[in-house]
Amino acid sequence: MRVVTIFHTGAELETEKAEWSPSVETGLPEIDRQHRQLFELAASFRGEGDQIRVMKTLAQLADYANTHLRDEEAMLREIGYAGLAEHQRQHAQFRAMLRQLLDDARKLSLDDIASRIKDLINGWFYRHILTVDIEYVAQVKAYRESTAPRH
Repeated sequence: MRVVTIFHTGAELETEKAEWSPSVETGLPEIDRQHRQLFELAASFRGEGDQIRVMKTLAQLADYANTHLRDEEAMLREIGYAGLAEHQRQHAQFRAMLRQLLDDARKLSLDDIASRIKDLINGWFYRHILTVDIEYVAQVKAYRESTAPRH
């Protein structure tokens, strides 16, 4: 069965797989590149391979996610984004979920790890992009236009 969630933006979320979709592009190339990389890392979990490879890939995903969240928060700080504190609170929630998954992973089967990663990326992360990240896009673009060198 295919489960689809449709957001107010018209974007659909298919929860069977962690997969990048153009519907989550923000129009900010560096942010889109990082979001896409996170989806690609999540999609690489298939419940196959050995425990060591899976744990290394999980650690890589967590590390990259933390890098992305840090970069995004720095960008929002630079533009004086009024919603930064709430955005950081939500990022802290995501970091806590990643830490919990890392802690639990040693007790989980490879299939369970893959499933939890896909749930986290397809669920929380996807919704965060479509409902929270999208709120800062116009302000970031306006800031960049106002500070771009004039020719």
